Amino acid sequence: MTTPLPQELVERALEASRSDRCIAIVRAETSANLRWANNTLTTNGVMQRVTLSVVAFVDKDGGTAAGAVSGTVATLDQLRRLVESADAAAASSRPADDAAELVAGAVSPHWDQPPEETSIEVYAEVAPALGEAFDRAESGGRILYGFVDHDVTTTYLGSTTGLRLRHTQPTGHWGCTGKTADLASSAWVGGATRDFRDVDVAGFDAELERRLGWSQRTVDLAAGRYDTVLPPTAVADLMIYAYWVASARTAQDGQSVFSRPGGGTRIGDRLSSRAVHVYSDPAYDALRAIPFLATSASGETASVFDNGLELARTHWVREGRLEALVQTRETATLTGQPVTPQVDNLVVEVDGAEGSLEELVSGVERGLLVTCLWYIREVDPQTLLLTGLTRDGVYLVENGEITAGVNNFRFNESPIELLDRFTHASATAPSFSREWGDYFPRTATPALRVPDFNMSTVSQAQ
Repeated sequence: MTTPLPQELVERALEASRSDRCIAIVRAETSANLRWANNTLTTNGVMQRVTLSVVAFVDKDGGTAAGAVSGTVATLDQLRRLVESADAAAASSRPADDAAELVAGAVSPHWDQPPEETSIEVYAEVAPALGEAFDRAESGGRILYGFVDHDVTTTYLGSTTGLRLRHTQPTGHWGCTGKTADLASSAWVGGATRDFRDVDVAGFDAELERRLGWSQRTVDLAAGRYDTVLPPTAVADLMIYAYWVASARTAQDGQSVFSRPGGGTRIGDRLSSRAVHVYSDPAYDALRAIPFLATSASGETASVFDNGLELARTHWVREGRLEALVQTRETATLTGQPVTPQVDNLVVEVDGAEGSLEELVSGVERGLLVTCLWYIREVDPQTLLLTGLTRDGVYLVENGEITAGVNNFRFNESPIELLDRFTHASATAPSFSREWGDYFPRTATPALRVPDFNMSTVSQAQ
């Protein structure tokens, strides 16, 4: 049985709804992956999925109620059941606090085009290069483990108010862990890509070999505050979390680091004495992202009533000052601020910062290079104190040179405080978060040098 085209699913869903208004979002996704362990490819696969989200709206005394239901669809019968469920959910719900007029009118010029797809052929150059890397690792007494993943998702959003929007998002990422043959030392590298044409397998294998070489000598250090260099991947680990909690509603309610003592938000307050900029931009070339809002659920940072809103460059922090928080149309009314929806990428820049990670390391008399973080959890929302562990590569720096591998630590730090405490920054470059990259892969960040990064305890993690 042939699956209906995404555009047909949208139109059929809108026609089938018996509610006052309706939004239908279809996401047609294909993904391809390779995995390897012990210097051997282990699995590969290609998957396809079509999901439909139906949001129904019913006018009632006191406002408008919304009901949303999502599921995979392959037939029109499945579509009808989803629509009926959404209609029933709206009919049984109370009027929504975030109710607003639905966005109307915009039509994408490529609405009629079919969804784009990926295939295992996206790895035509990567797979042979991996085979060569496995041979080098085997002969060098190293073991490689890792994966590559490529997804292409085409989103179709339609509404009974005339919206017909389409966007195709390619998303790729890779990660590789290298271990010594005795499994005593490990190192990790990873990155994001749109199409894998820019992934240098020989280059990342050479970097793993270099990092494992740094660990031939090991030193045990006690907990404490260290002059620490965080590479772009670790900065992304921390700043993504700060972005995810930048809800205007939460701040307005006094429950976040962005809340002003006494009431309201900290918009306008200085977060850093440095000229730090944090922004999102769907048109940022290396991190291009969906340019309109498409959500199947309302929450702290999104509203189903805002589906179809155009997304543009949004400055969250400019010149060190908090300029915006994530706003729906409802929270913008509460706070008196512009509507600034969340965008699916994040850029951190520091005016005048240039040079590389290696140049930051060269300036450290005695300290640490921490390559990535993991198991990050929130301790205190009022200060955004986070805790987590180092992983797969902590190195001792002495007189600007990396001299040994170091034991792992648990850290306790606030990314908002770090924006004011760092002393040096590198140029901003595309980065990939070890902790959050599977969910939020589009980041560009600098490396940062923090003179007193808090390694609160020694970790037994290997």
